[in-house]
Amino acid sequence: MIGKLTMQHENITNHTTALRAAGRKDDRAAAAAAAAVLGELLHPHTRLEERGLFAEMRTDEMFTEHIDSLCAEHEVIDAELAAICGGDLSRVDPLLNLLANHIDREENGLFPAALVYLDDVHWDRLHEPETPDAGAVAAAHGHSHPHGVGHQHAQL
Repeated sequence: MIGKLTMQHENITNHTTALRAAGRKDDRAAAAAAAAVLGELLHPHTRLEERGLFAEMRTDEMFTEHIDSLCAEHEVIDAELAAICGGDLSRVDPLLNLLANHIDREENGLFPAALVYLDDVHWDRLHEPETPDAGAVAAAHGHSHPHGVGHQHAQL
């Protein structure tokens, strides 16, 4: 799951180039198209995070505040994308800065904490059939959960 989310982050980051260029050229049509592509990449990604990894991490109140702030950022990112699609190019740079910071918080905060905190039971739940794309994640990794991951508390 962490590997899949990280690959999605890389893909999302790679697709910010078109939006940045459109914003610099003051090209509303290109910016709207680039923002729409980002939205298409972000929505399944944030759904997987919120219904999967975040839901498992939320079982410990130690992570609740951090996860709530990440979910709130998902909503702000959606609002910024909508504003850009509506022609407000002043939102391009704030969106790109927020997105970069958000991905950094996940990659260097929550994801490493998940690897330390979540035990085999958590990983098994994350890879149950009702979890979006769980079968594909398990098949891609050749196993249903990381081996040797213990249940420990981690600081973000």
